[in-house]
Amino acid sequence: MLKKNLCCILSALSICTSLCACANTTQKSNSDTQTVKVSVTFNAMQEFAKAVGGDKVEVSAIIPDGMEPHDFEPKAQDIMALSNADVFVYNGLGMENWVQEALDAANNADLIVIQASSGIDPIANTESREMDEHGRYDPHVWLSIKGAQIEAANIKDALIKADPKNKDFYEKNCSDFISQLENLYNEYSLKIQSLKRKNLVTGHAAFAYLCRDFGLEQNSVEDVFAEGEPSAQQLGELVKYCRDNHVTTVFAEEMASPEISQTLADEIGARVETIYTIESNEDDKTYLQRMEENISKIYDSML
Repeated sequence: MLKKNLCCILSALSICTSLCACANTTQKSNSDTQTVKVSVTFNAMQEFAKAVGGDKVEVSAIIPDGMEPHDFEPKAQDIMALSNADVFVYNGLGMENWVQEALDAANNADLIVIQASSGIDPIANTESREMDEHGRYDPHVWLSIKGAQIEAANIKDALIKADPKNKDFYEKNCSDFISQLENLYNEYSLKIQSLKRKNLVTGHAAFAYLCRDFGLEQNSVEDVFAEGEPSAQQLGELVKYCRDNHVTTVFAEEMASPEISQTLADEIGARVETIYTIESNEDDKTYLQRMEENISKIYDSML
């Protein structure tokens, strides 16, 4: 994770802290007649909150589409959004290292804060690059069907706490969403189990939880190449891995440059396929549509 230096931003924000508090008081006064204001960090959290909250919530994402969550630093308007929100949802596990400082600056004592990944069995990072970027654990929980179920349930609990009179509504929506996730998992689980090849090669090591769902093995081009151009030895090792495991597809992420993935694919005569990371709005597709497409592509690549 790039080091986040919020000192200058938070110093400036301290000037408007009292204004935030006043705005917050005004907004909350009409809470009985308004939808629940939910602030989330990025697109996947927004998708889950909308799926569970339906028309009872107003959801806004702090991180703009097209920006990597790892590179984001909040601005004054983001702190204002937190000061006026009823619920704040973030992924956690090192994905958004700026959260606590932003919450302190927002000074919203009534804000219900939920780490969506709470309760997950986290996967420890083993590559130095991933540890530098994210810390001890892999944060990419939302890219797992099982992980998405946990995150949706945590968001449901937060919405019920904020709006208990609509508890049944949130519970039904959450149950329906989880059922759709289960249907997707069941559709592919047996098919993937029957495969002889179960090796997934991606540009970025973001799919460990999805691999755990289906018993796959992930190998990342980025982890092998690290920064800059790969050495002949590094490229040779990954080429050998791909050939030994009959890898025919190298997956590149929607928001990342495919160059390093293409370099490997060219060496082994493989094709490059784009896969969604669901950090931003991609192709105007829902979470379920993007996950179904991801899993379908992965399955087809291993036939």
